[in-house]
Amino acid sequence: MTLKRLIMPLLAAAVLAGFSGVADAQTSQVSQAQRSRKVFGVAFYNLENLFDTINNNGKYDLEFSPQGKNKWDGYKYWSKIKNLSYAISQFKTRRTPDGPAIIGVSEIENITVLQDLVKAKDIADRNLQVVHHDSPDRRGVDVGLLYDPKQFRVIDVTNHTLYLPQLPDFRTRDQMCVFGLLGGQRVGVIVNHWPSRRGGEKQSSWLREAAAELSRHIADSLTNLYPDCGIIVMGDLNDDPGNKSCAQVLGAKKKISQVKPGGFFNPFWQKLDDGIGSYIYRGGWDLFDQIIVGYNLLPDGKSRLVYDGALVINNLPFLFQSDGQYKGYPFRTFSGGVWTNGYSDHLPTEIFLTFK
Repeated sequence: MTLKRLIMPLLAAAVLAGFSGVADAQTSQVSQAQRSRKVFGVAFYNLENLFDTINNNGKYDLEFSPQGKNKWDGYKYWSKIKNLSYAISQFKTRRTPDGPAIIGVSEIENITVLQDLVKAKDIADRNLQVVHHDSPDRRGVDVGLLYDPKQFRVIDVTNHTLYLPQLPDFRTRDQMCVFGLLGGQRVGVIVNHWPSRRGGEKQSSWLREAAAELSRHIADSLTNLYPDCGIIVMGDLNDDPGNKSCAQVLGAKKKISQVKPGGFFNPFWQKLDDGIGSYIYRGGWDLFDQIIVGYNLLPDGKSRLVYDGALVINNLPFLFQSDGQYKGYPFRTFSGGVWTNGYSDHLPTEIFLTFK
């Protein structure tokens, strides 16, 4: 797997170079066994500070150590691993009885926590594989990808740094593009955790707009190389579907009929309009955790896979606080500085793809 770090002025050429070594053979053939798996789930889950218990020098993770304010010890760590593994085990649906083929994740400290997660009892039998890369983020959190090797085959991985000439010391999560075969069809999954709203939503919006531009360049470069490739942009975008970063810079539309070749459809825009969110801030729902679908995965696109529905996974009662001041909120790990032994402050999201 190839690892690359890109800077914005050289982006288009560098992204193409990152994928130029990918073999072209075999990708147009779909076996009978692959066709028999008619529906593929593609999910995203912000795991909310999945840190190990070791305080690594140079990272702001002292609070997630036995000596830190969270008293983050082995018992709490393994409780969180158990909780998250159980939650992922419940992502199965009637159409996807084996669970999602792909699960993008964010707010994870390192590859070790993901390795511990996929080995946990509730999902160990799924043999989920891990894709990870250490980002330059100052807090030490990364994005990653879990995948079912029976459904998805990884061909190449590239990691792309958001470089801002105006802020040369700015550090955030790299964007991970995992290119592979899903049901024998080329798919590129771009996993994101865009810059936060720290300092104010309006004041920080340009950072997420720059991140959206980077995602757009990665997607365009990949489809220039492989015109039939299905593109999925997923992650905790720290913006809602109607914000400028998503709706204008990335250009993700609310309706499939509005999407032109090379464009994107955002199935979670209508979800938020319907009052469904993945994250609560000051009592109101946001839908930061999005999975955005490229044109090739729509009915008129070039991929044989086609978008077939989306959901916010909000039908699992254990993911919600059941009582107290924050009843009905996502059941997080800490509340008011007190360990609550929860899951995450975000809800998972998922889309479905099927053969035309």
